[in-house]
Amino acid sequence: MSVVRLVIEYDGTQYVGWQRQPNGVSVQQVIEEALARVCGHAHVLISSGRTDAGVHARGMVAHFVTSRLLPLGAYREGVNRLLPADIAIREVAVAEENFHARYNATGKWYRYSICRSPVRSPLAGRYSWHVRGDLDLTRMRQAAQLFVGHHDFAAFRASGCSARTTVRGVFSVEIAEADALIMHVDVRGSGFLRNMVRIMVGTLVEIGRGRREPREIGDMLAGCCRAQAGVTAPPQGLCLMEVFYE
Repeated sequence: MSVVRLVIEYDGTQYVGWQRQPNGVSVQQVIEEALARVCGHAHVLISSGRTDAGVHARGMVAHFVTSRLLPLGAYREGVNRLLPADIAIREVAVAEENFHARYNATGKWYRYSICRSPVRSPLAGRYSWHVRGDLDLTRMRQAAQLFVGHHDFAAFRASGCSARTTVRGVFSVEIAEADALIMHVDVRGSGFLRNMVRIMVGTLVEIGRGRREPREIGDMLAGCCRAQAGVTAPPQGLCLMEVFYE
C-alpha cells in the first residue's frame, strides 16, 4: 500500500466548504470524482482539516491510500485536466506509510485579507473583506499580540464548534499592509477552532475602528464567552496558506 500526499489550491467561492456535505458541492467531492476517473476506482481523501463555505486555500494538504500506485504525474496533471478552473493539485509526493494529513500536522498558517478602499472593489471583494474607513493598525497590532501563546479560545469559536477542548496555541499574529488598500492578518498556530481566525479578525477590526480597547482581548480570553468577542469576519477574506509538518 502507498500513501499519496497532495497539496491543493482552491477558490472556495462556489463550494460549501472542503468536506463532503449533503447540501451542496464540496471541494473534496470534486477532487475525489476527478481522481476516480483517473484511477478507475474511488479513493477517499483525508485532509489536514476543513475549510468552511467560501473560504479559500493555497496549501491544503490531503492524502489517500492506494494499492495501485500510478506515475505521480497522473495525480497532478491527469487530475488537474479534469478539475474546474478554481481547484488545482499543486504538488504530489509519496509519503511515509504512517503519514496522516491531519494527525501529523504540527501547525497551520491562515491569512485574512482586508480591503480598505473607500469604494467597493469587485475584484478584491472575492478574496477580502471590504472595510470602509480608517483602521488604527497600532491598536490592532497591540491587541494581536495578546492572542499569542496558549489560551482558552472559547470566546472565539462558532456556536456549532464540536471541538472537545478550546485551548489552542497561537504562534504569531502579524498585521501587514500589502499596498495602500490591502492589508493581511497572518495567524500561525498549532490548530484552530471553527471560525476562530475570522472572529479574531472581526474583533481586531472593531479595535482598529476604536470601538474596543486592545486590553479587552485579555478579558475575552479569560471570560470564555462568545458574546464578549467581536463579529465574525466574512469567509471570503480567509485563506489557508500552509500546513506545517515535522
